[in-house]
Amino acid sequence: MKFFQEITLLHNPEIGVYFLWKKVFQQVHLALVETKNEEDLVPVGLSFPEYDETTCRLGAKLRLFAESEDILNRLNITVWLQKFSDYVHITGIRPVPGARVKEYGAFMRWRVDMNIERLARRRAKRHNETLEQAMEHLSGFEAKTSVPPFIQMKSLSDNRDFRLFISLKKSDVSVSGLFNCYGLSTTKRTVAATVPLF
Repeated sequence: MKFFQEITLLHNPEIGVYFLWKKVFQQVHLALVETKNEEDLVPVGLSFPEYDETTCRLGAKLRLFAESEDILNRLNITVWLQKFSDYVHITGIRPVPGARVKEYGAFMRWRVDMNIERLARRRAKRHNETLEQAMEHLSGFEAKTSVPPFIQMKSLSDNRDFRLFISLKKSDVSVSGLFNCYGLSTTKRTVAATVPLF
């Protein structure tokens, strides 16, 4: 990823940051949907520079990354967020400062999936195992007690509310690739695409 654009949610005592995340991220999602290919993947990846899983905090910044300046120009996020101009600051498109990049990250959708039987069925299907083999493999399973930060979203297909949990996996190497329509690394590939962290 060679270029980025940064969105900052401005502090407003009358509007909470997570309410603003819901509105802004919905628009970012719609903008990304417009760029998807036939596999529902997009050339723009996202990062949350102030992300902190230990405090379950996304922060107030969002970075959009792409391989070329042209991709971000075509995304035209400023137009998509025009109605939020009093609540967000959007930088121009800039080159990624290579000297400041020390590591890379894959921001991924995290699903609450703590039911052992459900996990066993899923494992059996993916690894061509019997249900008994999968259950044995998961015998020492302990549910994750902490959950990562999330953005409250509304599904446009069935109008239901849901939480989009976002986890981060750090890496020392850059992995190129495409992202889902939320700008998150997809699990459709064996190795998740990364974005620079700085």
